[in-house]
Amino acid sequence: MANATESKTTVRVLIVDDHPVVRAGLASLLRRQVGLKLTGAAHSGEEALEILKRSPVDVMLLDLRMPTINGIDLLHMLKATDYKSKVIILSSYEYEEEIYQAIKAGARGYLSKNAPREEIVAAIETVVDGGTFFPERIGKWIEEREARSSLSAREIEILEMVAKGLTNKEIAGALQISFYTVRNHVNHITAKLQVADRTEAATAAMRQGIISGG
Repeated sequence: MANATESKTTVRVLIVDDHPVVRAGLASLLRRQVGLKLTGAAHSGEEALEILKRSPVDVMLLDLRMPTINGIDLLHMLKATDYKSKVIILSSYEYEEEIYQAIKAGARGYLSKNAPREEIVAAIETVVDGGTFFPERIGKWIEEREARSSLSAREIEILEMVAKGLTNKEIAGALQISFYTVRNHVNHITAKLQVADRTEAATAAMRQGIISGG
């Protein structure tokens, strides 16, 4: 009976990282943690796929930057299979676009490689329970990136004109559309970027890299 209970509660974890020191450190940590079981420590995406064929895995700690098959490529490959592993990004870098692409490919969390044991365990437990685990700063980036993706090409064009100081009437004349159409676009833009007015929209868009401004 004890073994049956253990099998139901133990979380099976796979480490995928091409750095031996990182794999060794995480493996040591996981082996000491009650409730977690180390299924394997792969040095590449190819080895990770081989391990998944042999052993079920609940959570994968995945490095994004690896030779041959990188983390984002592996995430896309997993989406095309029956593997149900929850993936937590493991990285030394915090590049917004890279993290965003990993999340769009199915990652459920983000951990720095120097995260403390408590944070690693919390992340694993959270994603196993169906949640997501992202530090506040990463969560904010994701929200901003989603807002950027939701803007249409026309809205970005109007934002660029707003940033140059053009009024709604001037924008309407330049684009040969009505003043009211421009006003509606500006209202949609401010709602999507969650700002109060057109000036704040332009400022936010430049800060987030949506437009270059000037």
